[in-house]
Amino acid sequence: MTDPSARSGLRSWLSSNGRLEFCITLVSVTLLTGACVALTLMPRNAGPLQPATDEAEVLNTSAGVDDPRLSPVRRELQPYGPILVRTVTDGAAAEALLVAHPSHSTDLDVLEQQLGRAISDVSAVWGTDWNRAPVVVVASTPAEFTALTRSAGATGTDVAAVSLTGSYTPGTQPSDQRIVFNPDARRRVGDAGLATLLRHELTHLATRADTTDGAPLWMLEGFAEYVAQRDQRTTFSQIAPTLTTRLRAGALPTALVSDPDFTGVDAAYAYESAWSACAFLADRYGITALTTLYQRLATGPQSPATEDAAFTAVLGATRGEVLDGWRAWLRGRIA
Repeated sequence: MTDPSARSGLRSWLSSNGRLEFCITLVSVTLLTGACVALTLMPRNAGPLQPATDEAEVLNTSAGVDDPRLSPVRRELQPYGPILVRTVTDGAAAEALLVAHPSHSTDLDVLEQQLGRAISDVSAVWGTDWNRAPVVVVASTPAEFTALTRSAGATGTDVAAVSLTGSYTPGTQPSDQRIVFNPDARRRVGDAGLATLLRHELTHLATRADTTDGAPLWMLEGFAEYVAQRDQRTTFSQIAPTLTTRLRAGALPTALVSDPDFTGVDAAYAYESAWSACAFLADRYGITALTTLYQRLATGPQSPATEDAAFTAVLGATRGEVLDGWRAWLRGRIA
């Protein structure tokens, strides 16, 4: 039990010399200070709680946002800002997805206009048994391009690349591939060049299930470029200006280009020479024979003996006959 005399003493102490008013003021100031600190620490945009996200914001559309293929792309693009997403249908089971930042909306317009036709062009040569609903991304910076294509070994100087983002089993159709364009791709090659580049990269995507690392690049790159250039309104010299210059100087190729030729100062010539070899094979032996030869040679590294066996089995010709026919065909292009 509390002593009544103690309560009386406390009242007397508070009453003397204004101590009661002082204590009330001190408590009030303390409470107000606490309230002000709480208001200061409160987020300025306080309102309904929003869930945190590590995915890039999608602007101006809901198309494709719920597609599970888009989630990994949005996570990788999140540090680089919001994105635009377009969808394109070309008879496949799913829609193709086109992704870019607002600063590259014009690139997106060109790709959206060209993608359906490009898919059809590739299918006309390779058939329809491939992933005809690709994810196509335009990077906004070289650093973003490198991040998006890290599994493909691409560098910021490449114009475009096909990136396999997950595990891959040869002989199966990969479903987690994407085509990534360098931010400067359209500026460097123009709208028509961007469409050609799109067909080239789509061909790599289409043929991936039949392609093993280490296969000869003259066939892999030459075939992709053949499909990309087929039925286009371009001349031999427009497609292969470096090769044309050498041919007019009398320098006919003595062999098919080797893999090291595709890097360094002679890379342009290597790609053009590989294209011309595949264009010749399609012209002389037919598209079906060219496609069959691709499937035969794309199974992995080839020796001269295994290449010769493939030429004989598929084309009914020896390597020497193939090379002689190719050189004759090349002379006819510049006559």
